[in-house]
Amino acid sequence: MFSKLLPQLVDNTYSGRGLALWLFAVVVAVKILQSVLVMFNGSYVLRGADGIPLDTYTPAGAQAVVSIWALASLNRLVILSLCVLVLVRYRSLIALMFSVLAIQYLASEAIFRLIPIVRTGTPPAFRVNFALFVLTIVGLSLSFWEAG
Repeated sequence: MFSKLLPQLVDNTYSGRGLALWLFAVVVAVKILQSVLVMFNGSYVLRGADGIPLDTYTPAGAQAVVSIWALASLNRLVILSLCVLVLVRYRSLIALMFSVLAIQYLASEAIFRLIPIVRTGTPPAFRVNFALFVLTIVGLSLSFWEAG
């Protein structure tokens, strides 16, 4: 298992199930779309998808929240760019990148449990992100499973 997670040779050789590559591509594409939407239309995404009541903040406070969210999206986009590179050129690292995405999700959830954000209603972002996490775990499992 560790040899799949941290291969000695980093190349385009992939020995896991092919479905894992498709799941990886879908997860990465959706996360890239999410990041770009937050960076270019943050107020709309934060109000709608994330349920953050920006209207209850001062204008400066709302701007700070949107700006911080956009910066977080930029940071996530850097990791996702590495995911694209792995998918295109270094497929032996697919399991590692699935693990990075899973850890990133779990760490974010832990932070939101420790430092919660007040939200209104039942925003869809939680369900979408949880579904992406489930696909990530399934893809990680399939990437460990040798193709027949």
